[in-house]
Amino acid sequence: MPLTPTQRRELKAHAHALSAVVIVGGNGLTPAVLKEVDVALKAHGLIKIQVAGEDRETRALMMDQICSELQAEPVQSIGRMLVVFRDLPDAPAAPAPRPKRRTPRATKRSLQGHE
Repeated sequence: MPLTPTQRRELKAHAHALSAVVIVGGNGLTPAVLKEVDVALKAHGLIKIQVAGEDRETRALMMDQICSELQAEPVQSIGRMLVVFRDLPDAPAAPAPRPKRRTPRATKRSLQGHE
């Protein structure tokens, strides 16, 4: 589902403070890089990807390939930085913690031993 302009604006604001999680080097968008992007999206949902030394058209193609293969949404592309978003899967609810049993307090009588 494509992002609305309001959602995109909010994601841009959140992404402003983020650092690049994945860096695409001279080999381009390899399967290993795609796997790392997928892992980062699963962990964070909103990530920045830094692309080293590529022209604008290549970066646009990389953004399209990442978004189509990983079911993500493009948020922003500024210079060599790509911002990508994917909803985090709903984590299963953690079981409720069991109430802790209190240990009986040590009293003078319990320490003396019953005669």
